[in-house]
Amino acid sequence: MITLFGKKTSCLAGFILILLLVLPVSVQSAEKDGLVIKRIAVIAFQPLLPEEGSTMVVCPLCSGGYSSGKIEKGAEKTVQEGFIDKLRDLKEVQIIPLEKVTAVYNRVAAEALKKPLLAVLKKVGAELKADVIAVGYVYRYTERVGYDFSAEHPASVAFEIHLLNVKDGSTIWRGVFDKTQKSLMENVFQASSFFKGGGKWLTASQLAKQGIDEIFKTFPGFEH
Repeated sequence: MITLFGKKTSCLAGFILILLLVLPVSVQSAEKDGLVIKRIAVIAFQPLLPEEGSTMVVCPLCSGGYSSGKIEKGAEKTVQEGFIDKLRDLKEVQIIPLEKVTAVYNRVAAEALKKPLLAVLKKVGAELKADVIAVGYVYRYTERVGYDFSAEHPASVAFEIHLLNVKDGSTIWRGVFDKTQKSLMENVFQASSFFKGGGKWLTASQLAKQGIDEIFKTFPGFEH
């Protein structure tokens, strides 16, 4: 069980060789006396590609714009699984089975084609008796071209995850990760992180895991 009170501060943490934006954001629950989280529903994460002629994508929930790119097949599942693995560390929180969440979401979405996304999500959460619902989008997931110590092109990953209060649809927490790895010569200010990371060129999955770890530094109720 997690109880939220007020705002949590954002955390910007660098790692190795970066062109970096890590922006976990937490906003106050609509319930001023706190929100108790016992059950969480995770909507299957989705990849978002830009419209033809554009290099930007827009978050369906917050309308934030992000630089897009190639998304490898199955990337959304990789990010989703990393997120759910982290949620499992919250021992007092029940994660509603993904299969059940997906079935309810598909039915509700089909019945409410013209309704706003937030209204659909609130209805899904209410039917599942969830306290909060998590929604994730992958904007870029480009694999490294090369090897651990020699890469022609670096991995590049961008994703965003929202945690919503089912009762009123308010955003309790938002985690954004947007990173393209850079060499030590390109970013000498990240030398300490370079050596901490072993000086290797990360794969996209390793970069995504790093992103999940970073955004969870401000996740409600997560002990660091």
